[in-house]
Amino acid sequence: MKKAVRSKYRPEFPGDFVFDYKDPITLSRFIMEGGKIAPARISKLSLSQQKRLALAIKQCRSLSILPYGSTAYDNLGRVETVSAKPFTI
Repeated sequence: MKKAVRSKYRPEFPGDFVFDYKDPITLSRFIMEGGKIAPARISKLSLSQQKRLALAIKQCRSLSILPYGSTAYDNLGRVETVSAKPFTI
């Protein structure tokens, strides 16, 4: 009896899938919570797909469609600055 073998790659993204920089919803699936691009061993993409994904994410970030980081990551462990002098108009 033959064992079922799990595929190394994701079936929803075939080899000829084009990652479009104008589709932030698909691209945001491959960005980790700190704002980094997920590595291929986690994203389950082939090497060529990972390169095309990284290029599309970088293009999307340069056009400000996707953020470079998350707000939770930016404010982590920092105290909000409050001025001692009251604001008056």
